[in-house]
This record gives sequence, structure tokens and C-alpha cells, in this order.
Amino acid sequence: MSMREHSPVSFLLVDDDEVDIISMQRALKKQKIANPLLVARDGIEALEILHGTHEVFRRPHSVIVLLDLNMPRMNGHEFLNAIRGDATLSQLVVFVLTSSRHERDIHQAYEQNVAGYIVKEDLNNGGLSHALGLLDKYWRVVELPDI
Repeated sequence: MSMREHSPVSFLLVDDDEVDIISMQRALKKQKIANPLLVARDGIEALEILHGTHEVFRRPHSVIVLLDLNMPRMNGHEFLNAIRGDATLSQLVVFVLTSSRHERDIHQAYEQNVAGYIVKEDLNNGGLSHALGLLDKYWRVVELPDI
């Protein structure tokens, strides 16, 4: 199977935990994944990036969102509600990446059509690098909508 030639998708990490952000950056580097990584500290900042109004980051053409649920200002559930109600963002691919194992959070996330729900604790001992390797393969074989 040949991989299509297209520009790399950007990863938008929406997480307020500095340790998790650094872990993500290291895991991407370890896997030699060169896709742009945009970081938003909460849902409001993520929406600014996605709408092209952020003061630093330019709006990505195609993006996969890696979303924490527990954040200040606008949490992950509120962010999901906002993008699913926005015609230009409603089809975004979102993977939840969180510490919560609460059934309520899991069900609520899948009701908002997330592509997957991953508990951070399960990614210890090399699991994050493995998951990012799978994500790297994923974006190469699927067609993602431009935003």
C-alpha cells in the first residue's frame, strides 16, 4: 500500500499540564514525527487557533486535535460542544487524551463523536510513543477535511 503525498497534518494539543506538553514533544521527537505541534492551554486558546485569530499560531489547513478534558477557562467538554456546533469545525478529528476514567466523561466524549478516548495513565512506559506512531500512520492513510 502506498502512502499518498500530501502536506502533513498539524497536531493541536489542548492541555494545560506542562509535563504532559513536554512529554508529547519528546515522544514526537523520539518517533521522528515532524508534523507541526500547536499547543493551546485551554479550549478558548484552541478555538482562537482554529479560527485563525491566535496572536502566535496561524490557522492550520488540516488538524488532528489531542484534547485534555480538565482545563481552566474552557474545559474539554465545553470545547467539544463549541466545535461540534460550529459548521466550519464540526468535522474535526478529536482524540481525547485525559486522566479521567469516569464513565460520564467517556460517554459524554463519544456522544460528541470523538475518534478515541485515551487515558494518560495507560500511556506510561513507552505507550505515548507507540500511540503517536499509530497516529502518524493514521493521518497518512485517511483523508482529512481542510478547515
